[in-house]
Amino acid sequence: ILTFRPGERGPRSSRPQMAEIEAVQLKEEGNRHFQLQDYKAATKSYSQALKLTKDKALLATLYRNRAACGLKTESYAQAASDASRAIDINSSDIKALYRRCQALEHLGKLDQAFKDVQRCATLEPRNQNFQETLRRLNTSIQEKLRVQFSTDSRVQNMFEILLDEKSEADRLEKAANNLIVLGREEAGAERIFQNNGVALLLQLIDTKRPELVLAAVRTLSGMCSGHRARATVLLHAVRIDRICSLMAVENEEMSLAVCNLLQAIIDSLSGEDKREHPGKEEALVLDTKKDLKQITSHLLDMLVSKKVSGQGRDQALNLLNKNVPRKDLSVHDNSRTIYVVDNGLRKILKVVGQVPDLPSCLPLTDNTRMLASILINKLYDDLRCDPERDHFRKICEEYITGKFDPQNMDKNVIAIQTVSGVLQGPFDLGNQLLGLKGVMEMMVALCGSDREVDQLVAVEALIHASTKLSRATFIITNGVSLLKQIYKTTKNEKIKIRTLVGLCKLGSAGGTDYGLRQFAEGSTEKLAKQCRKWLCNASIDTRTRRWAVEGMAYLTLDADVKDDFVQDIPALQAMFEMAKTSDKTILYSVATILVNCTNSYDVKEVIPELVQLAKFSKQHVPEEHPKDKKDFVDMRVKRLLKAGVISALACMVKADSAILTDQTKELLARVFLALCDNPKDRGTIVAQGGGKALVPLALEGTDVGKVKAAHALAKIAAVSNPDIAFPGERVYEVVRPLVKLLDTQRDGLQNYEALLGLTNLSGRSDKLRQKIFKERALPDIENYMFENHDQLRQAATECMCNMVLNKEVQERFLADGNDRLKLVVLLCGEDDDKLQNAAAGALAMLTAAHKKLCLKMTQVTTQWLEILQRLCLHDQLSVQHRGLVIAYNLLQADAELAKKLVESELLEILTVVGKQEPDEKRAAVIQTARECLIKCMDYGFIKP
Repeated sequence: ILTFRPGERGPRSSRPQMAEIEAVQLKEEGNRHFQLQDYKAATKSYSQALKLTKDKALLATLYRNRAACGLKTESYAQAASDASRAIDINSSDIKALYRRCQALEHLGKLDQAFKDVQRCATLEPRNQNFQETLRRLNTSIQEKLRVQFSTDSRVQNMFEILLDEKSEADRLEKAANNLIVLGREEAGAERIFQNNGVALLLQLIDTKRPELVLAAVRTLSGMCSGHRARATVLLHAVRIDRICSLMAVENEEMSLAVCNLLQAIIDSLSGEDKREHPGKEEALVLDTKKDLKQITSHLLDMLVSKKVSGQGRDQALNLLNKNVPRKDLSVHDNSRTIYVVDNGLRKILKVVGQVPDLPSCLPLTDNTRMLASILINKLYDDLRCDPERDHFRKICEEYITGKFDPQNMDKNVIAIQTVSGVLQGPFDLGNQLLGLKGVMEMMVALCGSDREVDQLVAVEALIHASTKLSRATFIITNGVSLLKQIYKTTKNEKIKIRTLVGLCKLGSAGGTDYGLRQFAEGSTEKLAKQCRKWLCNASIDTRTRRWAVEGMAYLTLDADVKDDFVQDIPALQAMFEMAKTSDKTILYSVATILVNCTNSYDVKEVIPELVQLAKFSKQHVPEEHPKDKKDFVDMRVKRLLKAGVISALACMVKADSAILTDQTKELLARVFLALCDNPKDRGTIVAQGGGKALVPLALEGTDVGKVKAAHALAKIAAVSNPDIAFPGERVYEVVRPLVKLLDTQRDGLQNYEALLGLTNLSGRSDKLRQKIFKERALPDIENYMFENHDQLRQAATECMCNMVLNKEVQERFLADGNDRLKLVVLLCGEDDDKLQNAAAGALAMLTAAHKKLCLKMTQVTTQWLEILQRLCLHDQLSVQHRGLVIAYNLLQADAELAKKLVESELLEILTVVGKQEPDEKRAAVIQTARECLIKCMDYGFIKP
C-alpha cells in the first residue's frame, strides 16, 4: 500500500482514473436529484461531471440528461444545445433526438423539430409517441405556413402596425419594408389594392411622418409598375396635385421617391413598361392621353412655383426630360413636345433665366439651370420642320425682348442669363438670340456695371457665346479684348475666374493642333496653373471652383498643360471630389479633361502623301505635340489610376440625372477604354468598381459610346474573374454588349477581345453559356472559326470549346445537314498548337456527350483517322491528352468502330504511349492510353 504525505500527488496514471470514477459518481448523484424533481441540483451535478470526464459514451449521457433538466426548467435553448452535443457524439441517440425535438418545438422552430422526430420515427417506427408528435407537428407547420403566407393577413397586420402610434421604431421599419416588398409583387400589389389598401396608404401619407410617407410612396410605385388599370386608379385616388406637392418638399429622398412613383405611373399609362407579367389579365382602360397631359401640365406648373424646393424642381425637369421628347425619332408623333412648347416653354425659359444672387430667384440647386437648358435642347431637337422651329424661336425672342427694361436692371440681367442658358442648350438657337437687337449691347453694358451680379452674368454669357468660334463673329472680334479688360480691372475673384475661363476657351480654338496656338508661348501653362490653384482652394465657393474645371477642359487640349495637370495630384483629387458631389453640372467638363489627358479622342489618320501635297500647296498641316506620343499617354494613365480616377468615374456614371447626357456617357466610355489598354492595370480597375460602372455605359448612350464601353468591357472580361469584375446578376448584362462586338462592321481587335471575353464568361457556368446562346452569338463564333486571321480563328475555337458543354449547342452539332463537326475535326489537323488544343478540347467533349457524334466524326472527312493519330502523337501533352480522350470516346461508343481503330496504326500508338515509364507530367496521358487498351481487352480484340 502506497502512502502519501499531505500535499503530495500520486502517480499520473491514477489521477485521470479517479476523475472518471468521480464523474460516474456525480452522474448517479444527478440522477437521484432528478428523481426527486430537484432539477437545479441535478443540472449542477451533471455540469460538474462534464468537466471531469473525457469518455465519449459518458459525455453523451451527461449532455442528454442535462437536456432533460433543461426541458423541465423551461431552459429550452440550453436543452436544445445539450441535446445537439449528445447527437454530435452519437447521431443515432434517440433520446437526445427526441429531447431536442421537444426543445425546438417550444422555441417555435417547428420545421427543425419535425426533422428530429422524423428521424426518431425512422429508428423506432412502432413508437406511438413519436408517431403522435409527428402528426401534431405536421398540422402545426401547415397552419403556421397558411397564416404566414396568407397575404391578406400580412397586409392587414402591416397596416395595423404602421397606423398604431404606439408601435416601436423597429416594428415600424420592418412593417414599412415588408409593405414595399409586397407592393412590388403582383399578388401582393393586387391584395393591397383589393383590401382597401389605397385608402390605408393615403392615411399613411396623411400622418406626415416622413418614414411612413416614404413607405406609402414606395409601395404605390410598386403597385403602379406595369399595371395600367391600377396606375390609373391610383393617379385619380391620390390626385396629381397631391403627388406634385409631395415631390416639391425639401427632403431629397422624398422628392426622388415621388419622382419614381410618377415615372412608374407614366410608364404604365404610356405602355413604356416592357416587363413581362405572367398570369396578369389585361385590364380595360380608357384612353390615357388625358391623364398624361394632366401630369405634364402639373410638372410645368411646378417649374415656376415658389413653393417648390430646388430638389422638387430638378425632379420635375428630370421627368420632363425623360418623357416628353421622342426617344426614337423614327416615330412620327411629337405631339407631347408641341404641347410643352406651346404651354410650357416660357416656364422653362424662366427657370433658365434665374439669377441666384437676385432676391426674386426661385429655389434652385446647382443642377437646376443646366437641367432646364438640356430640356430646351431636347425639345428643339425633337421638332420636325422649320415652321415648328420658327415658332419655338419666336417664343424665345418674345420672352427675352419682353424682359428688356431701361428702368429695371434686374430684368435686363435675367434676359442675358436666359440667352446664356439657351446657349448651353441648342447653340444654333442661342446664336440667333445673340443677334437680337440690344442683346450684345446689353452684355457689354453689364460687363462695365458696378454690380457684381451684372458682371458675373455678362461674363458667363460671353463664355457660353464663344463655344463655336466660326459662328460667334462678334466674340472673335471683341471677346478677347473685352475679357482681358475685365480680367485686368476686376478685383473680384469670382469674376476673375470666369473671365479667365473665357480666355481659356478662346485660346483653345486650335484644338490639339500644336501649330495653331492662340496665345504666346507659355501663356496657356500660366492660365492652367492659375486654374489648378483655384481648383485646390477649398475656401472658394463651389460654383466658382466649377469654372476652374471648365477652364481646364479647354486648356488640357494643350499637351504641356495635361502633362502638368496629371502630375499635380492635389488638383486631380480636388477635381475628382467635385465630380462626386451633388453638383452634376461639371460632369461634361471633367469627362472632357479626362478624354484630353488620356488622348482618347478620335484622331484622324494622317496620310503621308496628303501631308506632302499640303506642304507643297502651302496649306496648314496639323502637328502632333511631342508629349502626345504613346509613352507620355501611358504615363498619364498610370498617374490618373494612382490618383483614384476609377472611383470618380464610377460615381459619375451613377448620376441619375438628365445632365448625364449621351455625349457625356460617350466621353466616359472613351476614358474607360483608354484606362483598360494595359492588361496590368485591369485588376486595379476591377478592384475599384470599374467593371460594374462600364455595364450601363455599354447599354445606353450614343452608338460610338456603347461600342467603346463594350470594347472596354471585353478587355476586362478577357482577363478578370467575372464573379469579381461583375458581381451578382450584372454578369449577364455583359453578354449582349460583347456579342454586339462580334459584328463584322467592328474592327478585328474588337472582334478578338470580345471572343476572349466570351470565352472567359462561357467557362464560368451553364447559365452564362445559355445566355450567350440566347443572344445568338453562335453563328458569329462559327463565322470566325472560318476566318483566315490566325488569332481570330484560335479565339473563336477556344470560345466554342467552352460553348459545346451546353446541350443546345450540342444539338446544333447533332443536326443533319451542317459542317460544324467537320470544321472542328479539320481544325484539329491544323499546325497551330493552340488552335489544335482548343479544337481537340471541343471534339473530346462532343464525342463524350453523344455516341452519334462519334460515328458522325468518321463520316465528315476521310482524314479523320490520320488527324486522330496525329493528335495522339502530339508533342504538346495537353493536345495529346485530348486526342487520347477522343480515341477512348470512339472506342467506347461502338464495337464496330472500336474494331476499325484496333486494326489501324492507332493500336500501336496506344501501346507505345501506355507502356511508357510513369512520369508525373505525363500521368494523365499514360493513364488515358491504358484505359483505351483496357477497353480493347474488354471487347476481346487484344490480349493482356
